[in-house]
Amino acid sequence: MEIFCGIDWAEAHHDIAVVDEQGRVLAGQRISDDLAGYLALSELFSRVAGQHLPADGPVGLDIAIETDRGLLVAALRAAGHRIWSINPKAVDRYRDRFTSWRAKSDAGDAVLLASILRTDRHAHRPLPADSDLAVAIGVLARAHQDATWRRRGDLNRLRSLLREYFPAALTAFSDLTTRTALLILATTPTATAAAGLTEDDLVEVMRQAGRGTQRARAAALRQVFTAPAWRQPPAVEQAMGQAAAAIVASVQAANTAIARLEDAMAAHLSRHPDAGILTSMPGLGLILATRELGEFGDDPNRFTGPAARRAYATTAPVTRASGKRRVVIRRGGNRRLADACRLWAFATLTASPGARAHYRRRRAAGDGHEAALRHLANKLVGQLHHCLHHRTIYLEHLAWPAEHTPPEPDTPPISAPQPHAPAISGIVSSGCVNQNWPRSDGLIWPRRSWGLRGCLCA
Repeated sequence: MEIFCGIDWAEAHHDIAVVDEQGRVLAGQRISDDLAGYLALSELFSRVAGQHLPADGPVGLDIAIETDRGLLVAALRAAGHRIWSINPKAVDRYRDRFTSWRAKSDAGDAVLLASILRTDRHAHRPLPADSDLAVAIGVLARAHQDATWRRRGDLNRLRSLLREYFPAALTAFSDLTTRTALLILATTPTATAAAGLTEDDLVEVMRQAGRGTQRARAAALRQVFTAPAWRQPPAVEQAMGQAAAAIVASVQAANTAIARLEDAMAAHLSRHPDAGILTSMPGLGLILATRELGEFGDDPNRFTGPAARRAYATTAPVTRASGKRRVVIRRGGNRRLADACRLWAFATLTASPGARAHYRRRRAAGDGHEAALRHLANKLVGQLHHCLHHRTIYLEHLAWPAEHTPPEPDTPPISAPQPHAPAISGIVSSGCVNQNWPRSDGLIWPRRSWGLRGCLCA
């Protein structure tokens, strides 16, 4: 006999329902979102299992819930329960099987979640068994991605605001993220104040920003700031300057937070056993490798094959057919992972000759830029799955055999690695005499014996 549990979670409380194989409700209870509530839930599970399950049965229950995060999920996983995270949209569709009047209640949703597992467990995925280190990397990667997205939004707002009252700043600084631009806009956020800066003042600002004493650059900036231009009324300009200074402060704080997160990401990624494989892929540096690992996880049994990984990454095309109508689309899915895969594909255009040739073939076949990048990302995700499944690093001449001529074995490229590039000494099997050479792009070029078998370097 099997029993199934559904949990309708909320911020302050959770509704629990346990059903058997026939759909009969064996127990139901509302618990609080704290340790006392979890202890009550554990007592409920023990009582139901003692009454309806054999003593030598499997440990833990199958539990359906509409989230994959939070203290409750972490505690249930630590206790050995198997968790299925059901998409809320799917739960809403299932609700129509039980009522045609759109009736809804928290207790009813708990029963509904348990019934989903009872009838359609095979159609849903349990939460992957990722390591704690992979989960921690995912937390840092998402925080870093959120910080960069917020900074991008702040910079867009700053650019739009400057265009309305201080266009000379946009002429002076093509990149508003530089320390010189942020420092000048923080201290002199208006056109009137910037026009009053002397050449010595600008040299001092650049010195404080770590740009040295560039007299020529200071003279060019002063020429831009003092050139005749439109002005807002003084009171309006002053108010806009204060608004711009507030945005600049937010960008500076974001820069500091991003730098700290990157240090933490580098420290965590360097300890993960998959770091060497990920950083051997062209175009995957610290940030993108961390995002890929954080979103894919490190459970070796999560994806049944490269097609499953591509579908999860939303790089694989989705076909919608009905009657004579057939449309191939790409939509939805994991937005964070899709963004990381797009950036990864774009980076390989300069890091991998084979990837660049594949992109050009797709463009020649009629694909647009984004379509060609998606197709390339789809190929890269499949190559990453192969490397992770076989525990081997990426080799350009094997990934793109039609585009690559193997280099001479005695002339590997050697240059200093970039900061934050994690070592991959752990990727080589114990006792292997081969070594790894750092590449100029921060990845790793394996120094190996060509044709060697039985070693991860081969």
